Amino acid sequence: MDSIRFQKPVTRRSFMSKTAQVGAALALPTIIPSHVLAKPGRPGANDRIRIANIGVGGMGRGHISEDTIAVCDVDKNHLAQAVERAKEKTGGTVVDTYGDYRRVLERKDVDAVVIATPDHWHGIIMVHACQAGKDVYVEKPACHTLEEGKAMIDATNRYGRVVQVGSQGRSTPDAHAACTYVRNGALGEVKKVTCWHVPNKEGGFEPDCDPPAELDWDFWLGPMRWIPYNPERCHFNFRWFLDYGAGYIRDRGAHVFSVVLWCMNQDRDTPVTVTAKGTPPKSGGIFDVPTELEIVYKFKDPEWEVVWAQPGDRGGEWDFGMIFHGANDKLVVRGGDGGCKTEEKALNYTPPAGGVEVFKSPGHKQNWYDCIRSREKPLMDIVAGVRVSQMCIIGNLAYILNRPLEWDPAKQQFVNDEEANRYIKSPGRGQYHL
Repeated sequence: MDSIRFQKPVTRRSFMSKTAQVGAALALPTIIPSHVLAKPGRPGANDRIRIANIGVGGMGRGHISEDTIAVCDVDKNHLAQAVERAKEKTGGTVVDTYGDYRRVLERKDVDAVVIATPDHWHGIIMVHACQAGKDVYVEKPACHTLEEGKAMIDATNRYGRVVQVGSQGRSTPDAHAACTYVRNGALGEVKKVTCWHVPNKEGGFEPDCDPPAELDWDFWLGPMRWIPYNPERCHFNFRWFLDYGAGYIRDRGAHVFSVVLWCMNQDRDTPVTVTAKGTPPKSGGIFDVPTELEIVYKFKDPEWEVVWAQPGDRGGEWDFGMIFHGANDKLVVRGGDGGCKTEEKALNYTPPAGGVEVFKSPGHKQNWYDCIRSREKPLMDIVAGVRVSQMCIIGNLAYILNRPLEWDPAKQQFVNDEEANRYIKSPGRGQYHL
């Protein structure tokens, strides 16, 4: 189906014309279906939670489930594939398709949405979904800019939504074992965590060209500055551009840092000083992320540090992972996403009497579903997700500016650095902005 452009008339004119501005939008009355309110009338233990999937290419298609009633994407090929996937999951049901996510948010029969678009759309769609009364599962990294992160936390709190960020490593048995091991002091005091990852990719040699007929390129770009279509800039390859996916640190780093902060019980913490050095790509292609990258994050109260290194010192044959360095021992955790693996000593560990009990997730999606019904905070709530994204964003910014950065967690801005503070938000484009 054709995508509906932002400038065309819509049914709820006041809602759609104002939600591009966070301040104005947050003042609007909330459109909340009675069946998702946090009071009698919300889904019961056995009630179906009706899901709309927004962004159904790659990982997004994998999120389609038997509870999906609608799918949305700016690429018609993705929609066609999503319809077939939904048939497999629902036993043959043909779900509704949309090219504009706002049409999905208008539906009163949609209880919650799964957002798996490219990173630069996460914040805008998530805020609008909260305003429309939908609970949200948003893929990692939670936000694309520091300003978006603040808006996402504000919207979650103001509208009482249940928001789970898709850093699913926390819901694996191995991450739970690692967290239990570290929090109970089995390593002694941990003052340093080192993370490793293979280098970023180089490339991008295809010339710019007209976008394919099935893709709404303008809508795909959304809040980003307009740039000609290139097949190596779109879909998965957006990860290799600093303006878009910003390399592996924002991709798998969002998994790794999620496990690190969870194990260290520092979900509400933010590093105060960040230094970075990296190697720019040399291939001559359009990918601009550094091939090699090292970032040091220093935290305060308590004092500890995280090192992200590409390639770094591996803790095994895995492409990525983390090592917790304690006063008495160290612990290697390989991966950090759904394939998270840790050492046997953590898997076989039993906490002492009166020790720390760490919540054990029934599964990342199931935890979200449970919290939709209970109205409790999920394991990877929006604040934790934003804190992880902040580490990724500030680390890349320290590389771009080629100098140490000092971050003020209370003021949510850089200290005595006007240039860095200009990066807190992106200018947006037309109506495609918060």
